[in-house]
Amino acid sequence: MIEKIVLFLLEQQGMLASRIEKLGKQRAILQEQPDISGIAELREAYREVGVDLIKLLKFVDLNATGIRKILKKFDKRFGYRFTDYYVTSRSNHPYSQLQQVFKHVGVGAVVGALSRNLAELQERQGSYLSIYDQPSAALKDPIIDMINSSVDKLTRSTNFLRFLGQHALILDEESPSTAGEEEIEDQKYHFMSLMLNLVNTFLYMVNTYIIVPTADDYSVSLGAASTVCGVVIGSMAVAQIFSSVYFSAWSNKSYFKPLIFSSIVLFLGNVCYAIAYDMNSLTVLIAGRLLCGMGSARAVNRRYISDCVPARIRMQASAGFVSASALGMACGPALAGLLQWKFKIYMVTFNQATLPGWVMAVAWLFYLVWLSISFKEPNRATEVNDATQNPASGQRVDIGQLENGLAQPLLTDSENKQNGDEDEEIDDSEEASEDSRKPATSIGSAYRLLTPSVKVQLLIYFMLKYAMEILLSESSVITNHYFSWNTSAVAIFLAILGLTVLPVNAVVGTYISNMFEDRQLLMVSQITLLVGIIFSFKVTRTYSAVQYVASALITFVSAEVLEGVNLSLLSSVMSSRLSRGTYNGGLLSTEAGTLARVVADCTITAAGYLGVGKLLNITLLPSLVICATSIACTFLTYNSLF
Repeated sequence: MIEKIVLFLLEQQGMLASRIEKLGKQRAILQEQPDISGIAELREAYREVGVDLIKLLKFVDLNATGIRKILKKFDKRFGYRFTDYYVTSRSNHPYSQLQQVFKHVGVGAVVGALSRNLAELQERQGSYLSIYDQPSAALKDPIIDMINSSVDKLTRSTNFLRFLGQHALILDEESPSTAGEEEIEDQKYHFMSLMLNLVNTFLYMVNTYIIVPTADDYSVSLGAASTVCGVVIGSMAVAQIFSSVYFSAWSNKSYFKPLIFSSIVLFLGNVCYAIAYDMNSLTVLIAGRLLCGMGSARAVNRRYISDCVPARIRMQASAGFVSASALGMACGPALAGLLQWKFKIYMVTFNQATLPGWVMAVAWLFYLVWLSISFKEPNRATEVNDATQNPASGQRVDIGQLENGLAQPLLTDSENKQNGDEDEEIDDSEEASEDSRKPATSIGSAYRLLTPSVKVQLLIYFMLKYAMEILLSESSVITNHYFSWNTSAVAIFLAILGLTVLPVNAVVGTYISNMFEDRQLLMVSQITLLVGIIFSFKVTRTYSAVQYVASALITFVSAEVLEGVNLSLLSSVMSSRLSRGTYNGGLLSTEAGTLARVVADCTITAAGYLGVGKLLNITLLPSLVICATSIACTFLTYNSLF
């Protein structure tokens, strides 16, 4: 059906192109026999073509919702993500007619022809009028701006938010189909509570990376090797493997209590990290980082957005979650670079090693007070539980992320409205069994829902997180050994890397994702990441800062691009049963990424026993092998990535 309607759309674009061609012949005649009134009439004719194009674009935008409602009905009745299969199999296939729509070949040609001809006519008409009647500089015709706005509404204005939001793997769903459901969502939503969750995400990422520039010096000051920084940094990730599970389960009952617990544990963890210097205890230092990891409430933050934020702004909230994480990742090292003071109050030492702990302890204390005053626990009675609700009752069923408007299917307005009414009438006899729609209840049951394509995407996620953690965690040791960089230089370097996240995602999400298929971007970004890893190896007697910085940028940027595309594909190939519940897709990806960080940090410490001079090449070897393996696995499952 989609192909049939897309052909109709292309036919309409062809008719618009024919009209422009006929108008072009009239313009050629006017060039030979200039006529002011004729030029004005021709301009109006071109504008009419532009108005019709805008109507066609609005037609696409309006009826895309209609086709999603039809597919949503299939998903509800059969408990299967028919939407994902049907749409992606027709949108991502290289021979699909939809590709012509996605790339805007027809629309771009029509807009270009209209813009060029209107500009020439305006300039030509001005040559026959008084200078007082026509401005000296030709202005773009307003109709062109209207067309561009319509195109942006369909693609670029939403693609970046969607692409960025997919980094959080918060599986979006359709807007509520009834006013009552929308009212229920509004009752659960509280703006300040959402902000507190985003601030929690930001502070946690700052807490994670604020110690990276100084962890090696701190380890040395306690009598350990500089490469023990891998254990110090990674101990937070070790605890996060377990905390993600119990926080995800806790969020089934409450959001406020786990956030309070998280803030208290993080406060205590940072105090332990700071006082380890005066206690001269590496054990206390690692215990402090373990406590910080036990306070990781990212599962709660993600779950709050998924459950309590209305569907109409969930994409923006998801993008805010990712942006907060990215800013925290950049601000952490930058803040460490500023904390270069050294003083003592009573028996407590404040220096570049301990100040990150004290600063974060104060930050979490202030956050705890703000949270206690401003957070509003949503009314759990209004939430919809997929395992117990009957779809026939008229309440909304959380079916995971549906197709996000990538396809351009068309229905008439009346059909769309009729279909919306039909959504409320679902026959019980056509419902799938309860078991087919229940969320996974354990890690084992979640694992059994993983198809080969999903497993490959999780492997890719593991690989990119491993490569990034190796790069970031050993940066202070490597740069000090080869280039004698101080803490401030390392902090600036890491902050610059972190600041590339949002611009890179803006470019990819706004432009590049419109030009290529996700699976193409997946393969290219993996190959680029492999090139960055190979370029990072020390193969000559000298190792320059230029080589290190350039290879680090290639590796980090490639990994960022890969993460967005990887999670985009993961959300489309993952079972709908993994879109909700404790053991959801977000938790699985978090566990995969956290495990990668733990393995990477342990690799750094283990490789350190062979000497700092061999640290770089030894830690890059696993990255190289895992990256090559993921490329091979992607190639084997390439045809199934729709």
